[in-house]
Amino acid sequence: MPRVVSIYLPDLPIERIRRMDQKAELSPDRPLVLIASSGSKRWISAADAKAREAGIRLGMPAAKAQAMVQGLQFVDADPAADAQALERIALWSLTQYSPIVSVDGTDGIVMDTEGADHLQGGELPMLTGIVNRFRARGLTVHAAIADTWGTAHACARATHRETVIIPPGETARAVEHLPISHLRLSPEIVASLRTLGFKTIGELSATPRAPLALRFGPEIGRRLDQMFGRIAEPIDPIRAPEWIEVGRAFAEPIGAAETIDKYVGRLIIRLVAELQRRGLGVRRTDLIVEKVDGSRQAIRAGTAKPARDVAWLSKLFRDRTEKIEPGFGIEKLTLIAVMTEPLGEEQRSSLVDEGDQDITPLIDTFGNRGQRVYRIAPVASDVPERSIRRIAAAAEDVAETWVHHWPRPVRLLARPELIDVIALLPDHPPVSVTWRGKRRRVRRADGPERIFGEWWTRSSEFDAVRDYFVIEDESGERLWIFRSGDGVDAATGSHRWFCHGIFA
Repeated sequence: MPRVVSIYLPDLPIERIRRMDQKAELSPDRPLVLIASSGSKRWISAADAKAREAGIRLGMPAAKAQAMVQGLQFVDADPAADAQALERIALWSLTQYSPIVSVDGTDGIVMDTEGADHLQGGELPMLTGIVNRFRARGLTVHAAIADTWGTAHACARATHRETVIIPPGETARAVEHLPISHLRLSPEIVASLRTLGFKTIGELSATPRAPLALRFGPEIGRRLDQMFGRIAEPIDPIRAPEWIEVGRAFAEPIGAAETIDKYVGRLIIRLVAELQRRGLGVRRTDLIVEKVDGSRQAIRAGTAKPARDVAWLSKLFRDRTEKIEPGFGIEKLTLIAVMTEPLGEEQRSSLVDEGDQDITPLIDTFGNRGQRVYRIAPVASDVPERSIRRIAAAAEDVAETWVHHWPRPVRLLARPELIDVIALLPDHPPVSVTWRGKRRRVRRADGPERIFGEWWTRSSEFDAVRDYFVIEDESGERLWIFRSGDGVDAATGSHRWFCHGIFA
């Protein structure tokens, strides 16, 4: 069953204004509000946390707010600029998380994560990653995932937590006590329902439908049915005008796997022809499947390098079209080149295969199965855990290299692990080591190799040192251990011992 993520950005207008304030004309220490106007009427359309703490509320007359809070900063609201910022965020999210992303009102975006959450490691890592990346860009965010758009929308806006996961089948329990204002009804209908005594979605859903429809029309019933999954609410994905898109609509719905593969192959041929005409290669391609019942399903394929090889792209999609559930039939297929890069023509110097092994297809195969494929590149740093970094699997070779006179372990632990050691300070190697509950008697040892802290990165490392030893126990296993500090001065380190690597 598809799962829907709603991302709520409550302070986007304020945060957009703050980020645009390049000349520092706005003081970060004073409360800030945005003013909307219609004729002579002016009211508060957005307020930052300081303003809300001072008692400012949305919809409050601007004159009243100014009288309430001394030093209040006013900026005219710009709904068009806010909408453009939200659209840019939606387009960025589409390239990062899901092929089906759309703007959700004026304060959020919504995405269908079917077939995409496994690429992020599951629902919880995906939501956590979304929140962290938005927060890193200075955006306040609440994200919720649920079975339906309506449920995810309501839960994201009703919570003070950054992430909310509604388990499958738990929609009724999750929305029962939420206020009716989160049902995506017009303000006039919400005000009338409150006048009649309705406060929660649960109360409204338990009321007979006919009297409500007679008084308010079908909108309330439609929103309730969408929230509880009784009727479909497809997400119309956002598209950038510069993206290359090809599609095929069918007079008679299709559903057989062979037929789907055939038409996907034809779309790839058309897409590659357009890419070649523009001198581009595709890095990420989305296949949007529109079904007779109005629902959509998406398949995403990515490549490590820009590509426009028909056979290879066809294989990437053929491996995944088996996951398409045609239901009552498919009425349209759309293929979109979401990420492209310049790609020139390749000219072979010989008709004979020179034997160059291109592992890009293997990288693409693992990547499209949800595996994270990367390479390790050297970094010019003496501190071992800072001497490597991850790069893209198909990235260009890095010119940097390591220069060490001492051997390095084949396996470096993710972080040094505390060990118990018997050793004579300050320079003698250990005579026994206890690591992960196992005591090891040291037969041979070499060291110490002294490594100093990188004082130019932060002042706390100015005096820090480590003394590394290569030790071999009675079973022949060789470990890379170090003592934090020089063994004499406590300012250089804690003098505790750690295991940092394992030799072959």
